[in-house]
Amino acid sequence: MYYTELDPQFQSPSPAATTAGDSCSRGHRSSLCIATIEGGSICLVCVSNLIANPRSLSHHVAYALTQLSAALSQPQFLETLLTFHPHYLVSPLIHALSLFPDPAIAGQLFHLISALSAARQLPLAPHFLAGLADRISSSAFSWTPAHLHILHCFGIILSYAHVDDPYAHVKDSVALLSNLVTALQLPSEDIQAEVLFVLYRLSLHGGDDEGGILLSFCPKLLRLSLEALLKTQNDAARLNSIALLKVLARRGCFENTYQNDICSTGSDEADSLMQTIDDRLDASPLSVLFAEAIKGSLLSSDRQIQASALDLIIHYLTREGTPCKEAEILLEENIVDYVFEILRLSECTDPVINSCLLVLDLLSAAEKGFIERLVVGLSTLVPVLCYIAEVPFHPVQYQALKLISSGLSNCPGIVSSSHVEEVFLALTKMLKRHADGELGMSVEAFTMVCSMFVTLLESLPLQDNPDLAERVQEATNHAILACLNASDKDPRQLLHAFHLVKEAYNRGSFGITSIRNCIINICTAHLLPWIIAAFDEVDEEVLLGLLETFQHILVQDSDNQASHLANAMVTSSWFSWSFGCMGLFPTESMKVEVYLLFSSLVDVLGTGIGLHIREAAADLPTDPIDLLFLLGQKSSQDTLLSCCQSAVLLIFHTSSLYDDRVADEKSILASLEQYVLVNRSKLFCSGSDTWKAMQLINLYGLCRGLANGQDPISYSLEVENIVLQLVAQDDWDLLSSRLHFVSLKWWFRQEKIHKLLGNQILKFCRTNPSNEICMPGPEDINQSLNLRVIAELATSGDNHVARILICLLVLLVEEEHQEEDIILVLNLMKSIIRTSPASVDEFCLNGMGNVLRTLYYSPYFSSSPQLFMACQSSVSIILRCVNPEALCDDQAWLAVTVKMIDCIASPRMASKTLSDEGMQVVTNFCFILHHSTKKALLDASKTILFNSSLVSMVDDMVHAACSKGPALVDYDEGTSSGENLTVMLLLSYFSLKSIHSLLPDSVDWQTLLKPSNDTGSPTIGINCTDLCRLMHFGSPAFKLISSYCLVELFTRVTEQRNKNHEVKCAKSYLMSVAAILEGLMFDSNIRVSMNCGLCLSMLLSWERLDLEEEYWCKLIVEEMATSLAVPCLASKSFVNNHKPAVHVTATLLKIQKSPAWMRSVLDEACIDGILKNATGNNMMKEILLLFRELMNSKFLKKDQKASLNRLLQECRKHAYAEESRDESKGDNIDGNKKRERGADDLGEVCEYLIHLMMSADLNPQGQSRRLLEEVEMFSKTIPMEAR
Repeated sequence: MYYTELDPQFQSPSPAATTAGDSCSRGHRSSLCIATIEGGSICLVCVSNLIANPRSLSHHVAYALTQLSAALSQPQFLETLLTFHPHYLVSPLIHALSLFPDPAIAGQLFHLISALSAARQLPLAPHFLAGLADRISSSAFSWTPAHLHILHCFGIILSYAHVDDPYAHVKDSVALLSNLVTALQLPSEDIQAEVLFVLYRLSLHGGDDEGGILLSFCPKLLRLSLEALLKTQNDAARLNSIALLKVLARRGCFENTYQNDICSTGSDEADSLMQTIDDRLDASPLSVLFAEAIKGSLLSSDRQIQASALDLIIHYLTREGTPCKEAEILLEENIVDYVFEILRLSECTDPVINSCLLVLDLLSAAEKGFIERLVVGLSTLVPVLCYIAEVPFHPVQYQALKLISSGLSNCPGIVSSSHVEEVFLALTKMLKRHADGELGMSVEAFTMVCSMFVTLLESLPLQDNPDLAERVQEATNHAILACLNASDKDPRQLLHAFHLVKEAYNRGSFGITSIRNCIINICTAHLLPWIIAAFDEVDEEVLLGLLETFQHILVQDSDNQASHLANAMVTSSWFSWSFGCMGLFPTESMKVEVYLLFSSLVDVLGTGIGLHIREAAADLPTDPIDLLFLLGQKSSQDTLLSCCQSAVLLIFHTSSLYDDRVADEKSILASLEQYVLVNRSKLFCSGSDTWKAMQLINLYGLCRGLANGQDPISYSLEVENIVLQLVAQDDWDLLSSRLHFVSLKWWFRQEKIHKLLGNQILKFCRTNPSNEICMPGPEDINQSLNLRVIAELATSGDNHVARILICLLVLLVEEEHQEEDIILVLNLMKSIIRTSPASVDEFCLNGMGNVLRTLYYSPYFSSSPQLFMACQSSVSIILRCVNPEALCDDQAWLAVTVKMIDCIASPRMASKTLSDEGMQVVTNFCFILHHSTKKALLDASKTILFNSSLVSMVDDMVHAACSKGPALVDYDEGTSSGENLTVMLLLSYFSLKSIHSLLPDSVDWQTLLKPSNDTGSPTIGINCTDLCRLMHFGSPAFKLISSYCLVELFTRVTEQRNKNHEVKCAKSYLMSVAAILEGLMFDSNIRVSMNCGLCLSMLLSWERLDLEEEYWCKLIVEEMATSLAVPCLASKSFVNNHKPAVHVTATLLKIQKSPAWMRSVLDEACIDGILKNATGNNMMKEILLLFRELMNSKFLKKDQKASLNRLLQECRKHAYAEESRDESKGDNIDGNKKRERGADDLGEVCEYLIHLMMSADLNPQGQSRRLLEEVEMFSKTIPMEAR
């Protein structure tokens, strides 16, 4: 050691003695002197003598220990000490602990002993442990403060990893444990804390023998430990006591103590306490002592002590063989209240929450009295649940749910509604996050959540709280999605989710339709597709659970909600899928459940005869082939077999309505034929079921109808005749029968029952006297007879529906006083055409024209206004929708046309204005004239065109309107006069078109250019003067129709002029017409403006005007050139407004005497600007026309031609792309037009006629094609050097 004045006896060493290897001043051997890095040395003998001498001064000892501690921190010193003198300091250090009560010196000794015990070269912990144990085991060991240091050091040494088995280093383990256990009775809490710590460390070690030694002290040790825990206020003592008790609980000490029930080793105070408890409670004394002892720790402000106490309770209650009585004792000692209070103050910290909930879960085993306390503490559990709902896979997730569920289910009326709603929202959030993959839940937790929802659904006031009802829908949806999205689908989860679906659907019966709608959507959108796709991957239990769920929903069909599920099931091939389930799981429970579900489906889908399947469910086989075999048996005397056959027919009939092929058609047809042959007499008896005959008829027709499109199959003529006889029975009603469309089509091909089918259709018409025929959806096509079915049959053309309707009309016309039925049938045919416009071709090909002729010339036609209007509207809709090729009976339509002309000229309609009936007749004339342009109804069109009364009627109405001048604006199209003028203008337009088609070279069109009223035209037509007046003074509709008439007239005049027929009009007249056209080129209606531009272009092309004086033309060209040359303005819509001016400009460039001012207006800069603005996207046919005329007139430079060529290449690509898009949209456009053609209203008919008039302009597909043609034609005219 350092040679300092540690003691007066010490003398300063000589310099030679300070070097390593020299002996100390006391003359001790040099081998016991160890050098330090500072150059000195420490004599181990001197140190030992100093610290082991009770007379040594404390400050000397403290200084020596400090120097020794510093030296031990030096690796060389420590290595030398442990190599040559490893045990030299063990005994002195242990002895010093008992000599010096000074805490500072004790701390230094602890540090030195710890350093030597933990040394890696040679751990001395076992040696220190043995020495300390010998002192503690000694009978002379006294519990002085200095001895307390020995105990503390002993506990520290026990915690080192080098001490694997402390009992191996203890000479007398019994004496050691005896002294320690006895020390627990000392009043000093510090001693108790140290003793408990040492006992805790000792309890962690030892094998069977040592464990047996410890167990022998357990009764007394447990008693004293609990008493110490009961009385101490020392936190260290509490922690050590709790730690010891937990180890003892794990080692089974509590079980042995309870068996022996030893209670004689306690102190007098404890005995008195236990006696008091024994008098109050019939319980084990140690159990009550445990409950009393743990309360202080639970009330501690130290969170660590609280957590350790809770952990001790968990160990106490989870030990093997714990009787339920122990939990009851803790419950009666109010431990639950302490735990709830800790939980309330925990601020949702995980360790405390985990322990509290585990304790409460264990205490719940004592059902008696726990529920009452749980309800009181439920307000504390609810915030905890809200916190747990945010943490994925929380360790006490299930325990929290279980506790709250127990409180809600056992005391439903006591828990406040606010708490119930809060729990409900928390559970909904948990399910949502679980379904989204944000919150993991164990299977037990998930099933508990579903069970809690079921419990809550019974108590929540959903009717008064729409938000809660919405949460029910969300929770149910999330529960199902969580199950279906899970990679490992646990049957328990699925079954609980199904149960939740059923209970939620039940709550929807209390007027909350949104819940039921949500459940139906869950079933149709999620459950049904999942089980259809993965039924072979799930257990039978899950499959049965889902079938029971569907069954539960279907049997509660209080409204139409369940029908949505039923329709979704049957349209998903449910029947064939169900037979697959029975094949995969051939159990009785599966068979019964499948057939019960079949019966419910039949009931919900409208027939209400599912009882037949329910009655036979137990006796039906599971294989469709066996069912067909059963059907082919004779059942006249066998009631059970007859019941089974009824069920089989019902199953195959219902599945066939939804195209669910349970078996192939050949097998079904063979069984049906066998059934008919062996049960013939039963089918025709008066008491037979009509529904069974209907099903037989449907299945037979379906099998025969499907065979027509496939390989022919053999069938029995005898059976066919029997079935036809069955159909012909008076009691069979086609309207109430549910037949597959293929079956119905086959029956409508059977000529033997045409009359019967006609009567059925007439009956169908009579059931809709107001003609408000329903429009069912496409899914109803295989149901009972309705308008859509009849329309589809009439359109398909491979049956006789159209012929049957025509024949029915003929029969009704031949009979007397059948006007009402005739009107009903005509209305039905109109409705069929509206539903499916293509059906009109079938009617016309089967003689509709002849029927109409018969009707028009019938004796009661003119006497029945209702029949007249029905015939007129029928003619109108037929002519609107029919294809010209189907109008083959020209003579019949000629007769109808003549009759209509007679009607409009009759005294009843002959007046200055036409009635609605008269205007409808005129619109029919327009349709006839329109068809003549397509080479149909030629004779009827000629009759209209050359009828003098019609010519006179048109002239009179037009002249009367034109004579009003500016007052013509009062002829609004909404007035009677305006409607009359509109139809006459339309008649005039279609007459001009028809004349050109019928008599292309026989009409002098210039007669209509005469300014006087006396045109002398033998055909319907309006002269140019009146058309200009109508365009100038008329309403927008009059301007539009008149402009189209004028375009048609000028086109025909221009064609004749091109054939060397000079225009003979006066120049002044043409100038006045040009003035009108120039003004209307700026009309707000682009079509009127365009038509006027075209007319002005054609008029200018006649070269009868002095163009140098035509300032309006110059203004038009300048405006167009300036607008198209302005940068960034030439968009497609912008160019549209200048199309009329482009036509005029192109004409001025094309004529021989082109105005001189054209070159000044269309100079090089202007053309460059137009070229820069033109792109492939905004290019139009009119702009190409302008460029072509500019090139032909030599206005373009070489570089401009090159730019134009590049523009044409870009335009060609864009035009091809536009044409492809137009073709893809063509079907939809045509379908919409056909649908528009079904209206009867006069205004809508006129709108459609106007649409026909403008059809060329409105067809985008035609515009793209014309643009492409113009590009190709123009490209050929560009010189090669410019390409």
